Amino acid sequence: MPENLLTQVGVPQQKLYNGVPFPAVLSPNSNQPKSQLPQIIKEQKTWIGALLHQSGAILFRGFPVNSASDFNDVVEAFDYEELPYVGGAAPRTSVVGRVFTANESPPDQKIPFHHEMAQVPEYPSKLFFFCDVEPGSGGETPIVLSNVVYEKMKNKYPEFVERLEEHGLIYIRVLGEDDDPSSPIGRGWKSTFLTKDKSVAEERAAKLGMKLEWLEDGVKTLMGPIPGIKFNKERQQKIWFNSMVAAYTGWKDARNDPVKAVTFGDGQPLPAEVVHDCLSILEDESVAIPWNKGDVLLIDNLAVLHSRKSFNPPRRVLASLCK
Repeated sequence: MPENLLTQVGVPQQKLYNGVPFPAVLSPNSNQPKSQLPQIIKEQKTWIGALLHQSGAILFRGFPVNSASDFNDVVEAFDYEELPYVGGAAPRTSVVGRVFTANESPPDQKIPFHHEMAQVPEYPSKLFFFCDVEPGSGGETPIVLSNVVYEKMKNKYPEFVERLEEHGLIYIRVLGEDDDPSSPIGRGWKSTFLTKDKSVAEERAAKLGMKLEWLEDGVKTLMGPIPGIKFNKERQQKIWFNSMVAAYTGWKDARNDPVKAVTFGDGQPLPAEVVHDCLSILEDESVAIPWNKGDVLLIDNLAVLHSRKSFNPPRRVLASLCK
């Protein structure tokens, strides 16, 4: 560990898995002048990458990251390739460079656990979040290790997991033309596919393996069958890589019924009691660290699911996605 620059600290909410803190929390060395985080990242990228591989998520706390522009500099210091947000469900607004707002759904709504963009074939390998404005209260971004969820579900519901591995999942969502800020999945088709041209939208959907059915005031999207379980080659373990719980419990608005939003890949409905028990497992195993102004959270999207708790404003959390 580069002790002259960083110190690994503990916070009350952390959990230990096989002796490894989840998430890892890094702060500046108190005996040294506060170094700029982008410079530390450039110098220690290999060491930070190894820590991320070990822990699955890293919270950088106490560094002088004061603005969206500062956050963009942090993201760029890692030199990961940017992933455009094509096919995702959340309403978002571009801010600066590679930075955009996190899900802008209303503060009284929770966002259920999911791997980012698990419902489409091209998803990010890394996610960054940045706390620009601390929540008035609540508003944490809980995280949970995906392999832990897989093992618990397999032990408790072996037949369900076997079906999931065999058939995968189908995701069904109805999009309006434009974004609906009142909905947690309110991204309209124009911003989902980054075009106003229906034929271009169809081409981009086809590249994702998504089928479109045009409606009078929007479009119905059908994605899948797509795997609900993946094998993480880097860690040699199976992961609960899906948006099943998020879709079944959270894809609700004027256009969408969450119970119809996700099925087994053969079209059969999911058993409600198993989905809701999976949500309980996710919540029991999760870690929710309250946001501090300037916090940067780096998540390995192939190891960790995340969510969002409801909150009292203000709250401004920004995000960036990487291939």
